[in-house]
Amino acid sequence: MLERGGVAETWRSQRWDSFHSNTPRWMTVLPGAQLGDARRDGFAGRDELVEAFEGYARRRALPIHTGIAVTSVQRAATGNGFLVGARTRAGESRTWEARTVVVASGIQRIPRFPGFNRALPPGVASLHSSGYRNPSRLPPGSAVVVGGGQSGSQIAEDLLGAGRTVYLCASRVARVPRRYRGRDILEWWVDAGEFDATVRELDDPALRFAPQPQVSGVGHRGHTISLQHLARAGVRLLGRAIGVNEGLLQLDSRLGEYVRFADEQSDKFRREVDAYIERAGLAAPEPEEDSADAPVPDLWSLTGPADLDLREAGIGCVIWCTGFMADFSWLRVPVLDERGLPVHEDGVSAVPGLYFLGFPWLRSRKSGIIFGIAEDAAFIAGAIGRHLAG
Repeated sequence: MLERGGVAETWRSQRWDSFHSNTPRWMTVLPGAQLGDARRDGFAGRDELVEAFEGYARRRALPIHTGIAVTSVQRAATGNGFLVGARTRAGESRTWEARTVVVASGIQRIPRFPGFNRALPPGVASLHSSGYRNPSRLPPGSAVVVGGGQSGSQIAEDLLGAGRTVYLCASRVARVPRRYRGRDILEWWVDAGEFDATVRELDDPALRFAPQPQVSGVGHRGHTISLQHLARAGVRLLGRAIGVNEGLLQLDSRLGEYVRFADEQSDKFRREVDAYIERAGLAAPEPEEDSADAPVPDLWSLTGPADLDLREAGIGCVIWCTGFMADFSWLRVPVLDERGLPVHEDGVSAVPGLYFLGFPWLRSRKSGIIFGIAEDAAFIAGAIGRHLAG
């Protein structure tokens, strides 16, 4: 197992201090082990997750070689197997021969910025969400958070809690209630089979690229996050950021549309749970009151300002919560599509002996989260066994 950083590297180096997983502790499982304390309510924080991964690797004496960045995977000259090239932290080159290779690097490796991020005026700091740690490490002044998904909404709350003035550039992101009818929303999803859904079952296959819905694991049992909830707390909502021109952050006029979309998606999720409860003949409490999840139709017609003068607003930094990009330039075998993403079926590529693991929607909805790894790993292990036996 080759790892460019350390065990749990991205959890360690790309998460902020107050970060908590958005999946409950009981869903934090790897093959043969419960990582977190399933008896505890709530959600694991960053440091707890890192410690859990380290303990898992140590107890099983996993053959993990850390500080080794893979630079190439190519067919062996014999055509039977692969050559894996890498570089150590000390700059030394290494090469391995392998009959099979499993690519488990994920597709969220490189921070993604919009093309206009370099047009910010002098004096306004620019950093990606992966580089954010806490408000005290930011320059003084107000902050703009670009991106209304899970990271953006949670970082906006973190900044607001520290007394910062926060502007949030919203976007088209769904929302789910954290708890509904006595249970965490993800517990309902697991029981209803939502996490077993495959790409083939989606109404639109493009939905596999949609951002994860707004929700937070911060707090004893986590909590619901919505644009209206953030606005009531003091966040200043803006439309989607579309450019920077002469110190003005340019914005679209669809703010109300984004609020409406999140409201409607949350209502859809709740109705799906209601339908499952009725279908399964379950006894469940009536819906609890959740002010953060209550729709606000009065906001659906908002357009928001056309721009924000960064200097006039006293903006000290812009935090780009705009996701990540994949980088498979080192994968020198014919398995990438025109977008540079791997082509596979359930994690099995068309190149014999080459497999993928840990990607969103690899085999089902849960493939992209810790909860789905054990099932997918067993499937890939079986495929490897059949390949080697052949």
